[in-house]
Amino acid sequence: MSRLAVVILNYNRADLLADCLASLYAAPTRCDLTVWVVDNASSDASVTIVRERFPQARLIVSPINGGFSYGNNLALRAISAEQSADYVLLLNNDTLVPAGALDGLVDYLVANPAVAVVGPRLLLPDGSLDLACRRSFPSPEISFYRMSGLAALFPQSRRFGRYNLTYLDPACETEVDAVVGACMLLRAAVINEVGLLDEQFFMYGEDLDWCYRIKAYGWRVVYYPQVIVHHYKRASSTRRAIPSIHAFYAAMRIFHRKHYAATTAAPLNLLIEVGISFKEFMALGRNLLLPPAARRVA
Repeated sequence: MSRLAVVILNYNRADLLADCLASLYAAPTRCDLTVWVVDNASSDASVTIVRERFPQARLIVSPINGGFSYGNNLALRAISAEQSADYVLLLNNDTLVPAGALDGLVDYLVANPAVAVVGPRLLLPDGSLDLACRRSFPSPEISFYRMSGLAALFPQSRRFGRYNLTYLDPACETEVDAVVGACMLLRAAVINEVGLLDEQFFMYGEDLDWCYRIKAYGWRVVYYPQVIVHHYKRASSTRRAIPSIHAFYAAMRIFHRKHYAATTAAPLNLLIEVGISFKEFMALGRNLLLPPAARRVA
C-alpha cells in the first residue's frame, strides 16, 4: 500500500479548509493517507475547526504567516524526518477533491517511474480550465509573449500560447515544465533529492521554481487530465489584494534573477525588470479603481 501525505496550507479560510478536508475524507482511498494541515497564524476559527471536526489530521500551528513555501516546508520537514510517506501532495485549501482523485494521481506515478511530479486537470467554479495547471517556464521570450498580451490575442498559437499551453486540448495528457502548487503530487524521494520549496518566494512562483529544479535533476513533470480536482482559486489572496499583487510580481523578479539573469544580456535584464515593475504598477492601479468586492491579484 502506497503511503500518501497530503499537505494543506491555510490562512484565515476556515470555511474553505473545512470543505476541502471533508472532500478528502468523504471516500476511502487505497493509499495509507495522512493529511497534514499547516495553519499560518490564522486569526479565525481554522485551528479550532481542524481540532474539533478533523482530529485525524496532523495539525501544525505556525506562530507567524511566513508565506506559502515557509508553511508547506514545516510539514515537508516533518514528513521527511519521519520517513512516513512515499508520495506527497501539495493541496490548496480552496480545492475540492472528488472520490478516486488521490488514487488516480498516485497510480500514475506508480506506473511511470521516470515522472517525479504529476498534476491533475484543475477546473474553476464555472467549469473552465485553471490555466495554471499546465505551464512552460517563464523564460524572457515566453514572458514577453504573455506580458505583451500576444498570448491572450493568439491563444491557439504554438509560439505565443506557450506559457499556459492554450493551444493544447485540456483533455490531452502531456509532459510540461510545471504544474501548479494548488494540487501537485511528488515522489517523497525526489523532495529529499532536490530539496524543499525556496522560501525566497512568499506566495506565487515557488511551484515553478520547484519544478525547474526537479527537471534539472533529470525528472519529468506531467499534466494528467484524467484526474479532475475543483479549484475556487485566489479565495485567500483576494482578501489582501495589494500585498498579493506585490508578492505576485516579486515572484517574477526572484524567478528571473535566479534562473535566467546570469545568461541574459544586461540591457535585456534591465528591460525585464522595468517591464515587471510597470506591470505591477498597472495591476495596482487597476485594482484600486475596482470596487472592493471585485479586487483581485492580476
